[in-house]
This record gives sequence, structure tokens and C-alpha cells, in this order.
Amino acid sequence: MKSFIIGVAGGSGSGKSTVVEHIIKAIGLDKVAVLMQDYYYKDLVNINREHRQMVNFDHPDAFDWDLLKIQLNDLYHGVPIQIPEYDFKEHVRKIETKTVLPAKVIIVEGIFALWDNDICNQMSLRIFVDTAADIRLMRRLRRDIAERGRTLESVLQQYTQFVRPMYRKFVEPTKRKAHIIIPHGSNRAALEMIISRIQSVISGNAINVVETMEYDSDSAYSI
Repeated sequence: MKSFIIGVAGGSGSGKSTVVEHIIKAIGLDKVAVLMQDYYYKDLVNINREHRQMVNFDHPDAFDWDLLKIQLNDLYHGVPIQIPEYDFKEHVRKIETKTVLPAKVIIVEGIFALWDNDICNQMSLRIFVDTAADIRLMRRLRRDIAERGRTLESVLQQYTQFVRPMYRKFVEPTKRKAHIIIPHGSNRAALEMIISRIQSVISGNAINVVETMEYDSDSAYSI
């Protein structure tokens, strides 16, 4: 059986990673390959450090789409890849890379996971994690201060200037491409249904994840 691709999209801090973690825990680490879109930011090594801080990292143009597509296709066809690692404090790619091996399930996770039509067309299941703006902001504050060396002031400034308007303009509209919309990122019923369908496909009891849910293409499931 060929790999099938799942997209997990949503705003920053929506709970995308939590959804992915639940899938991995249920399916098994050896059966899942994850491409985190955050590691495909363009390398800004040729831009001085001061100007890097002014780049809009919440715009689709901030990502290296060509590399993401190449590596996604390689994984789908059974070829191991070396994904870039990103220094979120300096906004440059690290020298180190991480090996990702082909797997039965490939997950593309990121705010723009459902942005590119070519990638969307490869996905057997498209998920959008829909979480209230205040919750997303609180989660982003905790993450960026604890993990990315940002200050409270810089996170709030970035959120006001880039994150919020870019979410409304670019990220939220991709919800229309989703097969399933999960509220709050931790909806147990939604996660159990998704995992059950993925397990059915892996075991050979179903051909397509969405078909087993009798999906109506005119509207996504909101659970």
C-alpha cells in the first residue's frame, strides 16, 4: 500500500501539534512521517540580523515551497529525506539536518498546510484545527518566550502586526479546503474518529480515509 498524506492546518497555537501527537501515539511512530512546515522557512542568512526581525513570517511567501514539495514527493515514493532544521531565534537554517524515513502515513503540519493546491491534491485527509484567537495567543506567548527566546513585547508586536492579520487573510480561508474541522484542537470525538479511519486504511479495511466517513465534498465535517 502506498503512503497516504494528511494535512493538519490551523492558526499559530491552535493545537495542530496536539492533533499530530495523538495520531502518532495511536498509529505508532514507525508508521508516521511528519513534515513540520515551520522547518521550511526560507533561510535568511543573507539578510542582516536587524532586517530579519522585520520579515513577515506569517505570509505564504516566507516558506520554501519548492523544497517542501520535492521532499514530500520523495517521501511518498519511498525515498528518505533530510529535512532542514531552523534556528527560530536567528531566522536561519542550521547546518544540521534531520533524517525522515518513508512511512505509511505522511503528515504535513503547519499554518499553511492547506494553502498550496498541488499539495492539497495529494492529501487523502485535510484537517483544520479551529481554536479561539485568545487561546491561540496565550499558547503562542508561552511557546515563543519559553522555546524561541522572544520577549513578551516582541511576541505581542509580531502578533498585532503580522500574525492576526495574516491569519484572517490567508490561514482562515484555507478552512474551506478541509475535510474535517476540529474545534479547540483537543476534541476527543473528532480525534477518535480520525484515528479510527486511519487505522482502517492501514489495516486494509478501507480504501480511502474520507470515503469511510461518507464525506460530502460540498461541506467539511465540523465536530
